[in-house]
Amino acid sequence: MIFLLMMALPLLGALAMLVPADRFLRTDSSVRVFGTAVSGATLLVAVSALTAFDFDAPSSAGMQLEIDRSWAPAIGLRFHLGVDGISLPLVALTALLTFLCFLYTLRHPPAGGRIRLLTALLLVLEIGLVGTFVALDLVLFFVFFEVVLIPMYAVIILWGGPARQAAAYKFILYTLLGSGLLLAGMLLVAVNAGTLDMTELAARHGAGVSHGVQIAAFALMGLGFAVKAPMWPLHTWLPDAHTEAPTVGSVLLAGVLLKMGTYGLVRVALPLAPHGAQVWAPWLGLLAVIGIVYGALACLAQRDLKRMIAYSSVGHMGFVLLGIATLTPVGINAALFGNIAHGLITSLLFFLAGAVKERWGTADLDALGGGLLGTSPRLASILTFASVASLGLPGLAGFWGEMLALLGAYRPHADLPRETFVTFMGVAALGAVLTAAYFLRMLAKLTHGPPSGVSAAPGPAVSTQEYAAWVPLIALTLLVGLWPKTLLDVTTGPVHALFGGG
Repeated sequence: MIFLLMMALPLLGALAMLVPADRFLRTDSSVRVFGTAVSGATLLVAVSALTAFDFDAPSSAGMQLEIDRSWAPAIGLRFHLGVDGISLPLVALTALLTFLCFLYTLRHPPAGGRIRLLTALLLVLEIGLVGTFVALDLVLFFVFFEVVLIPMYAVIILWGGPARQAAAYKFILYTLLGSGLLLAGMLLVAVNAGTLDMTELAARHGAGVSHGVQIAAFALMGLGFAVKAPMWPLHTWLPDAHTEAPTVGSVLLAGVLLKMGTYGLVRVALPLAPHGAQVWAPWLGLLAVIGIVYGALACLAQRDLKRMIAYSSVGHMGFVLLGIATLTPVGINAALFGNIAHGLITSLLFFLAGAVKERWGTADLDALGGGLLGTSPRLASILTFASVASLGLPGLAGFWGEMLALLGAYRPHADLPRETFVTFMGVAALGAVLTAAYFLRMLAKLTHGPPSGVSAAPGPAVSTQEYAAWVPLIALTLLVGLWPKTLLDVTTGPVHALFGGG
């Protein structure tokens, strides 16, 4: 019942926004407080899920905190929810980031008003995200997967920047195309296997589905998930969406929405079509490393801070995809670790980019100028920390996902061409060096040197709400970076079960 409550709370909160303003929550500030309270209550339920989860249970125990009820018996459809170590961290991350976004809006609401509508959309977005990570029926998974699209589209087009309309259209067209391919692939497996239940399909490890069907199904599902990941060359919607979205939209888009694609590959595509995965894994690895290098080179060419961070996501998620392509427990663990690390660090970066843009009216690095450490030292110091974490400094969360992905590529699955993956490892390592280069370039242009540009005028001091949104992300980046065992112990058992281990 925990996950029903996690989705019921934001649903009730969103429905409450339909009550006329003259009867309920008459001011925008009261609406923002209400949204914060609802998302905070949802976060408390997520914390209760963490405390109720048995971390010592063997991987063979399967899903926990399950709900399994018949929904449409005629077609074998069930309302089946549950989590394991693969999905639980993403559920907690979703609840945390949604709450932090509402905290941020208490003092820094997006320009454009309509706070009631924004609150409702963010709460519906949370429902879709949580539902995607806990659904264990293919149709139910797809429904939640699609629920996310409309609220994010609306957030971009209603509260975005000057080019928001084109960005929103590109976002919805790409993701709808990907969703069509995804649905076709999932139904291809379900029809041949005779069930929609994801746990049963995963336990079979592809039994009952022919080799050819698995190859076709993985290609379709892989392309559908790759759009969300985002994998090069299907990434082109991402920089525009991030650049134009308001701060809270960018945080949720980078922090959680991108993880739907990589989570889907691990939860759905790999266990449902393992033979297809082996056929397509080298191609997935190739596109992943192209994305790593391309994303880094694109970042070096960017002048807009938000757009640079957006392109950095293409590179970082390339490491996640490379880990998945190795088809090894080490690689999959790297991907799951990288998902969480990217969610924490890049969300912090987008919060900070939003703070810079709100203070000086631009995110253009040339217009902003340098010397931010002198004029706004606290903001510049936190930006430096987030950048160093993102470039993969040992001891911070960003290091472990990338290092383990490289290790997985060095020793891929026995049925994969090792020489090819060792080459991928070398190219990805070059991408990691380029990642350090573009973040150091950004810090040199923005935080160091004598004050110049518009940022030479000190901006407002960092607000309490900004600290409240940033500090948990800083703390978790340090925690996961210094003690990676806290996350790896959660994911290792389910990952071995994914490959048929105990």
